[in-house]
Amino acid sequence: MPTIGMPEILVILLIVVLLFGARKIPELMRGLGSGIREFKKAASVDGTEDDAKKSSSKED
Repeated sequence: MPTIGMPEILVILLIVVLLFGARKIPELMRGLGSGIREFKKAASVDGTEDDAKKSSSKED
């Protein structure tokens, strides 16, 4: 399986800039970051993340 190198990454970034424009990319990243934060917050409210932290601290 071929690996993704620097030229491939640059081509992908160029395509993204052409599709969305330079002004839109920060807005997209901001939205992605807030979505990840909300997901982590919802996961910690669920209790699965807290249980994992407690079990790892008990083993120490």
